[in-house]
Amino acid sequence: MLHRHRSSVLRNTYARAVTAEPPRQEVPRILLLAGSSEASELAARLAARPGVAVTSSFVGRVKELSIPAGDVRVGGFGGPEGLARWIAENHIAAVIDATHPFTARMPHHALVASRSAGVPLVRVLRPEWAPEPVDRWTVVPDLDAAAAALRQSGARRVFLTTGRQELGPFAHTDPATWFLVRSIEMPEPMPLRHAQVLLSRGPFSLPDERALMRNHRIDTLVTKNSGGSAAAAKLEAARALGVEVVMIARPPTEGFSVGTTDEAVAWCQDIVGLAEA
Repeated sequence: MLHRHRSSVLRNTYARAVTAEPPRQEVPRILLLAGSSEASELAARLAARPGVAVTSSFVGRVKELSIPAGDVRVGGFGGPEGLARWIAENHIAAVIDATHPFTARMPHHALVASRSAGVPLVRVLRPEWAPEPVDRWTVVPDLDAAAAALRQSGARRVFLTTGRQELGPFAHTDPATWFLVRSIEMPEPMPLRHAQVLLSRGPFSLPDERALMRNHRIDTLVTKNSGGSAAAAKLEAARALGVEVVMIARPPTEGFSVGTTDEAVAWCQDIVGLAEA
């Protein structure tokens, strides 16, 4: 009896093993920290690959987001610890930091969190701009130094392209200085006494940038060294018109980085494997 019972159990177990469906394999998931033009391109390229899932994450500061391909989340993570927890809970296989080159905290948080979670991380940093011999650049380390450079130069009509949330330091320039502020959204509040706001989103053409600077009689351009082609036309226009440039240098970077989306896709191929689109 005991022998027959064991045989029956073994047969039933074998039958279940044969007829049961194989376990489903979860596709690799990639967390893409967005905020640059490269992020949208990467989301589209990765979402087009079968067998991989990509989630683009935005901090949510820009109200009108350009929604990329794949899944999207908006909001913070709660510091490096919250990000590490989110990575683990969502079974993330790799993290791509494609935030803006001047994003301050998130790249450091991503580095700490990825190390804590034991997940590979790469940052996408487009090459910096470099001055040509005829350019009139003053390179400064930060916004306060840029405002000081304006005071020292005696600039009177300034084209300011540093972003709507970083206008405060320029409120302490010469009261006679006038600013043309270009921003995606309206600065609230506006700390500058004499300023005109131009709401616009790039990329911008060279003819338009030249006409803009000429029509507003710009003598100084203040910008960040973001690099890339989308915003390079303003530098070409400044060069052609003899406009001085106050260039804010990039902050130092940490961890492994690549310069192009092609390199980022190749990195993903090495880390998680990517099927052809």
